Amino acid sequence: MKTNITKFQHFPFHLVDPSPWPILVSFSLLNLAIGGVLYMHGFNNGGTVLSLGLFLTIFGSCLWFRDIITEATYLGHHTKQVKSGLMIGVLLFIVSEVFAFLSVFWAFFHSSLSPAIEIGGSWPPIGITPLDPFAIPLLNTFLLLSSGAFVTYGHHALIAGNRKGAINGVFITIILAVLFTALQYFEYSEAGFTFSDGVYGSAFYASTGLHGFHVIIGTIFILVGFIRIVFYHLTPKHHQGFESSILYWHFVDVVWLFLFVAVYFWGGV
Repeated sequence: MKTNITKFQHFPFHLVDPSPWPILVSFSLLNLAIGGVLYMHGFNNGGTVLSLGLFLTIFGSCLWFRDIITEATYLGHHTKQVKSGLMIGVLLFIVSEVFAFLSVFWAFFHSSLSPAIEIGGSWPPIGITPLDPFAIPLLNTFLLLSSGAFVTYGHHALIAGNRKGAINGVFITIILAVLFTALQYFEYSEAGFTFSDGVYGSAFYASTGLHGFHVIIGTIFILVGFIRIVFYHLTPKHHQGFESSILYWHFVDVVWLFLFVAVYFWGGV
């Protein structure tokens, strides 16, 4: 006669089950990078390869995140120690992002503090009409800082058990983030210079475009948190993913302040 013996875990850490999603996302990202190079160099079917890579990356990421949500919400694998490790991972990720922006700012100040003779020895270069920092950029600064305030309000409301306040705060944050992205798109479409207009165009679009990409990622991050609040996944003491999205969003806020002062205001004078 066989006896079923239940095995109890005697440590607070989570040993994840084998998953196909990390390897799928890895090869999808490789496909995405190759497709981007092919597309930008005008190769046949480059756009198809790029689209396939993007689709597979999104598909694999969604399934991967679904499993993580299941582990955290329904299986109870995210203990205090696991959440601490996840937070350390998020902080290290943000540190890596800091250095990514540091490289962009380095390139910007290298070119602007001592303009080369090839661009007329001036910054902005001769022939470039910079954007008015007190138009859309100033409005976007207000929108982004306001969104940071609202998401913080939503976080504190969630901790206090105020479900309605949490939903309203996070929803307004998402609306403000979408408005920010829409206004930046409008700004790009109306700008009098492009990415290929010398070092100024490259530095401007590399810095603001990289930040815009982070805003889109952060918006999706917060949107997932919003959906999980609506579906009762998050509690006042169990909302690690939402806290991570807030940290990421505040990082985006701070970077934008540096961009506004350096690239739009000082760099446009």
